[in-house]
Amino acid sequence: MRVERMRNFLVLFVAVFAGSAVAQLGPQTGGGGGSASAVQVPLSGRTSAGSVTATQSAVPGATVSVNTLNGSVQAQGSFTGSVAGGPALTGKLTLQDAVDRALAHNLGAIGLAQALRQARGQERIARSALRPNLSGAFRENYFTQDLQALGIKFPGLPAVIGPNAYYDLRATLSQNLVDLTAIHNRRAGAEAVKAAEEQLKDARESVVLAAAGGWLQVFTARARVASAKTQLETAKALYGQTLKRRQAGVAAQIEVNRALVQQQTQEQRIATLENDLSRQKINLARVTGLPVNDNYDVGEGIAFAEPPALTVDEALRAAFASRADLKASEAQVRVAEKARMAARAEHMPTLGVQADLGVIGPRFSQTEHTYTVAGVLRIPIWQGGRAGGDLEVAEASLDQRRAEAADLRGRIESDVRNGFLDLKAATSQLQLAANNQELAKETLRLAREKFDAGVTDSLEVTQAAEAVAAAELDRITSLFIHNLAKLSVARAMGQAEQRLGEFLPVH
Repeated sequence: MRVERMRNFLVLFVAVFAGSAVAQLGPQTGGGGGSASAVQVPLSGRTSAGSVTATQSAVPGATVSVNTLNGSVQAQGSFTGSVAGGPALTGKLTLQDAVDRALAHNLGAIGLAQALRQARGQERIARSALRPNLSGAFRENYFTQDLQALGIKFPGLPAVIGPNAYYDLRATLSQNLVDLTAIHNRRAGAEAVKAAEEQLKDARESVVLAAAGGWLQVFTARARVASAKTQLETAKALYGQTLKRRQAGVAAQIEVNRALVQQQTQEQRIATLENDLSRQKINLARVTGLPVNDNYDVGEGIAFAEPPALTVDEALRAAFASRADLKASEAQVRVAEKARMAARAEHMPTLGVQADLGVIGPRFSQTEHTYTVAGVLRIPIWQGGRAGGDLEVAEASLDQRRAEAADLRGRIESDVRNGFLDLKAATSQLQLAANNQELAKETLRLAREKFDAGVTDSLEVTQAAEAVAAAELDRITSLFIHNLAKLSVARAMGQAEQRLGEFLPVH
């Protein structure tokens, strides 16, 4: 009887010993079970989604046109694409419709929205290291044990006992109480969310520039086609009138040929301009999520309008206060600062608690409640140089992001000042083009009166008609450049979405 009791005692001792060994040697997860590593942030805080820029460049070389400036909107990367969707287009596509559709379906905005979701998820992961971790487990153990290997020798006891079994149903809790690295990691994650939010706002500004600029290009291309068709009607009327004069014997054949060449030139010009219009409409469809074709028309109403009354200094103050990319860059600096603080804290002790509660016993009917509560103080001594490496990586990222923030402030000032210079030049060109257009129309009217009176031949009328066509195209192009310059100023201030109707009023 005594031997049996001793044997049962040894079995329970071995069972508890074995269970403790498994608990100690198994992997430790959650709070209190180890130290966190500093979050690794990318070297650069800038996104690679692409860019949208409005450019204004001088026409190289000599030109007979007053249009000495060329303007365009250039989208790169994700901003050139979109996800098709949204309600079907009914009627004409207005400027605001184009912007709204692009904000909802442009790939650049969608990509940054998903980046924001990812940043929020990563912030939740970092926060989890500071929250309790609770898990449950049920263990059923069958084992044998060599008592002699454990140094246990009693007369009458076998060298090997078992097989025996015990059951363990247990809940385990772990919690970090003090872990500076985990705390700074969570703060870095929160700043990364703020940076992603601002990057999304900046992406929306770029989408507005791409959509509004693309709409202006379509509107301008359509105006060029309409102007060329008007000039074609003038050329046809001149050819018909010259042909009648030739049949009446008062005009030479060369005049008829000249008028016919003028008519055919206008017809070819229309074909070229219509091709450009179709291409511009397809590009706009790609940006806004419309079906990729040119089977739609844009609305009416963009005419000359003075820009809002702003000085350069006022625009600079507004830009530094509103530009989302600057706010994002500043948040990226704070991310790197928190990451460096997390790396430095890897040398600091951590304090946590671990506890478990459960029932254990050889049978379900013979279980007992047991629990363990342990405080864990971990003091890093040597980690193979990991902490120093993490700190070096974090400091490199911080220096780079500070440099990027300083560069961005300079680029913002450059954008604003260049925008005002472009707007000034575009306004001057538009005024000159409008004056030249009136003079060219008056010259054509006088030339046709002289031609009708037989005072001059068709050459003077043809030249005057060409001057009218050139002046009209100059006015259309100059109006586009003027509107694009206003849009560029709004984008440079970081207020393109907010103040679109103010800078580009639709009549």
